[in-house]
Parts: sequence; C-alpha cells; structure tokens
Amino acid sequence: MSDIMRPAAVARLLDVPGLDYLLRLALASPFLISGVVKLLDFSGATAEVAGLGVQPAVPVAVAVIATELVGSALFLTRRWCWLGAGLLAGFTVVATLLAHAFWTFDGPERARQAATFFEHVSMIGGLGMAALLAARAVLPR
Repeated sequence: MSDIMRPAAVARLLDVPGLDYLLRLALASPFLISGVVKLLDFSGATAEVAGLGVQPAVPVAVAVIATELVGSALFLTRRWCWLGAGLLAGFTVVATLLAHAFWTFDGPERARQAATFFEHVSMIGGLGMAALLAARAVLPR
C-alpha cells in the first residue's frame, strides 16, 4: 500500500516496535494456555483426546501438548515463525475436524459448532498471514 493511501496514524501504529510480536503472542495465546493447562492436568488432556475417539490417548495427548507449546514458541520467533504457524495450523485443522464437525449436529448445536468451526478457520488464516509477514521482515527480497 502506498503511503498516500495509508493514514499517518496507521503508519505510526504499524511502526510501533514489538507490535508484531505482541500480535503473534495474542494469536498464539489460546495454544499456549491450552498446552499449559493440558500439561498441568494430563489426565484431563488424555480424557479429552479419548472423548474424541482418538486412540491411543496418552501418546496423542503428549503430541498435542508438544505441538501447542513448541509450535507457539516457534511462532513467536521471526526466523521460525513459519514453522510454528504450520504446526499450529495443521493441529487446528485436525482438531477442528474432530471436535467441531458441525455437519453431524442438528438444531441450535449445529449453529454453535459451525460458528466455532469457522472461528478456527479464521485462526488458520491468521497464522498463515502472520507467518507471511514475519517472513517478509526476515528474508531479503
């Protein structure tokens, strides 16, 4: 976007040091919090995985926790943001298909599940956009 089209206030906001990190932290926060909660309540994490019909639940719960925590840590770096975004987006695709298959519900629950499903789709898009922007800041053109 040319500077003519961008208001000065927006340009100043986009130039705030650390804003990119703060925004990536906001996007990673559900994964970070979920990973920590699952780590602290591993039996609950295992029950959640088993409740989705995924077996063996223990190694899958370990993989979920590792993906959420390692993916978030990588996503918060500029150099490895793309990898963290990929891990978190891939995890979100699988988790969303397993936990929010709105087409299998009826009535008001279908609408709730559909809303959650598409909120997760938007997170996947946000992770991808953040990875693209971080890569532009790191890689020479």
